[in-house]
Amino acid sequence: MQLFDDDDFMMTSPRENFFQILHTANRNIVDQEIERLIERLAVAEKMLEDHGLEEAYERNVQSMAATEPQEFENRKNSLFIETVGNIVTQCE
Repeated sequence: MQLFDDDDFMMTSPRENFFQILHTANRNIVDQEIERLIERLAVAEKMLEDHGLEEAYERNVQSMAATEPQEFENRKNSLFIETVGNIVTQCE
């Protein structure tokens, strides 16, 4: 199953590819992958709470977006790419 044209994949951003895949891939697979992301986020939040770091985390999110925008964008793109890869792999 081809989810997108190879040329389109190279001409769009990881974010654009992510949302294109969300709308075109098998709904069950997309749902499972989003649930996996939410589970990971829930565990990360619990770990932050357990160590009293939730406020520092929120400050760092805001700070990194403002002071290191390229690093922040790179990290987001990495997650978009990883998630797309997980979805596409399961659709094959």
